[in-house]
Amino acid sequence: MNIHQVEARDLPDLWFQAVHNILDQGERFVIDRGSYAGQTRLEYDYFMGHVKYPGTQPLIPDIPPSCGIPNPVEADYIYGGSGYDRAYIEYLMSPRKESGESYTYGERLTKVPLTGDKLAWWEQENTEIIDKREVDGNIVFEEHGLLYLNQIEWVIATYKQFGLRNNQLVLQVAHPSDLTLLDPPCLRSIDTRIQNDKLRFFVYFRSWDLWNGFPANLAAIQNLKEYMAGEIGVKDGEILVESKGLHLYGYAEDLAKLRCLRE
Repeated sequence: MNIHQVEARDLPDLWFQAVHNILDQGERFVIDRGSYAGQTRLEYDYFMGHVKYPGTQPLIPDIPPSCGIPNPVEADYIYGGSGYDRAYIEYLMSPRKESGESYTYGERLTKVPLTGDKLAWWEQENTEIIDKREVDGNIVFEEHGLLYLNQIEWVIATYKQFGLRNNQLVLQVAHPSDLTLLDPPCLRSIDTRIQNDKLRFFVYFRSWDLWNGFPANLAAIQNLKEYMAGEIGVKDGEILVESKGLHLYGYAEDLAKLRCLRE
C-alpha cells in the first residue's frame, strides 16, 4: 500500500498538490458499485493531508485564468447565492433535509435522536453511564415527543465546562446501519482536539471526490471549525485529513491536466 502524504500551507494548496500528484500516484480501476458505477477513476491507496493554515482566504481552489477552465467550486455554492437553494454550509451545519435525501451531514451532526439503551439510561438518570444534561432547546431538544442532541453544540459546551484536554469529543456522521444504504455518507467523522489554545480537526472520508467534493467539503468544514473555535474561546487551528478513497473521476481527469499544465 502506498500511503501518500501531503504537507500544505492552506486549502487551495492541499487541493492542488492532491490533484497534481494523483495523475502520477493514482491507480486506475473500474467502479463496481455506487456513484458512477461502470466508469473508471484514479484513486490513491491512502491519502493523508496536513494543512497548517486552513483559514487562509480564499478557501476554494485557485484556478488561473490562463487555464481556461471553471473553478470546481463556486463561492456561492459554499456560502449561498443566486442559483443555489441551500448553501453548502447549511448542508453541514443545519438539520434541514429535503424529500429524497436519505441523510445530510447537518442532520447527522445537529439532530441526533436519543434512542435505545442510551434513552433508557437518560430517563433513569444513570449518571454512572450517561452524561445527562438539561433539555435546553439547543444542546438537547425535544421535538414531537422525541429527544435529540446537537453534536456541535454538545462538543462546544463540553470543552467550555470541563476543560480543553479531552480526547472524547468526536463529531460522528457514520451509523452502523449505513451499511444498508446504497450510497452511505462519505464523511464518517470529524475528531477534535485543542492544543496550544487552538482547535484542530481530524477528518476522515471513506470515499472522496477530489475535483469537486474535496474542496467544497473542506471549505465548509473549515467554516464549522472557525465557528466552534470562536464559541469555545480558542484560536482556529490546523486540519488533518485522511481517506482510503480519494479519487478523480474520468470526466475530471482532462480538467486536472489543464489545471496542472500537464499533457
